[in-house]
Amino acid sequence: MKKTVKIISSILALSMLLFAFASCSPKKDGGSGDNYSLKVGTIKGPTGMGMAKIINDNLTDEKYTFELFNDASAISAKLLGQQLDIAAVPVNLAAVVNKKTEGAYVVAAINTLGVLYIMENGTAVNSVSDLEGKTIHAYGQGATPEYMLAYILEKNGLKDKVNVQWYPTPAELATLAAENKVDLIMLPEPQITASLTKNANLRVAIDITKEWDKVSENKAVQGCIVVKKEIARKYPEKISQFLDEYKASVKYVNENPAEASVMIAANEIIPAAPVAALAIPRCNIVFIEGDEMISDLNAFYTVLFNANPQSVGGTMPNESLYYKR
Repeated sequence: MKKTVKIISSILALSMLLFAFASCSPKKDGGSGDNYSLKVGTIKGPTGMGMAKIINDNLTDEKYTFELFNDASAISAKLLGQQLDIAAVPVNLAAVVNKKTEGAYVVAAINTLGVLYIMENGTAVNSVSDLEGKTIHAYGQGATPEYMLAYILEKNGLKDKVNVQWYPTPAELATLAAENKVDLIMLPEPQITASLTKNANLRVAIDITKEWDKVSENKAVQGCIVVKKEIARKYPEKISQFLDEYKASVKYVNENPAEASVMIAANEIIPAAPVAALAIPRCNIVFIEGDEMISDLNAFYTVLFNANPQSVGGTMPNESLYYKR
């Protein structure tokens, strides 16, 4: 009997100890949010390359919950459902999501400038003027690639003087380029690098970003970081910490392409490390926030809006789209 009482007493004592430990341990959201894990999403490709080191570091410290998406439509569904706290997305999608969620998401930083290039199977094209009368095989109809190309052609007096044949996927066009079936090809990175490695006859003829800079006072902008406004209000320190870490990650990727390419491939942002290493210098991965971000995006959104208002959600974005810490 005494032995039974002793066992029961021990069990009760252990239960009380475990209860006390559980009570003192922080809850998942920590009450104050100390242990809240930011849900971060990114599209694979250049939009997500700058995030590679954060994703890699997170394997050990587990501060964030990451989810990678194959295309804009997949991550768009998550954002419209307000299931992500932070996301790396195309700039036109950021404006559209902001409108459709009634301002639930705001832009915190520019993370990618131009990633578009025109390759040639030959040596005839060395400037934009050389495109007159030719056919460009391109990817990106109805999105920023179409509007950027149209803007550059118009500014160079080539409106309606260049034919453009659009393809539904970059992979399809990249395959045709690798097989010598098309001569002038406009694609984004990393498809440019992948094509160059498969076909020695191809060369980069025109850098769309550089041509944009020649005819515009503001930068070509293709990718950005959006944050959920509610989370930014609730956990401003966490959002700020992430942005600082993202800035450091971008610096690391640009300065250490060989090492970063391994992280990029390991996380399937781009499938092959050698392609990622060669593509990084042409991906224009950046971190721009604050007034400079607002100025560059306002100018870029104006071009998109003039080309097609629906590309930015139907109305010109205003100051409410932007987040400044």
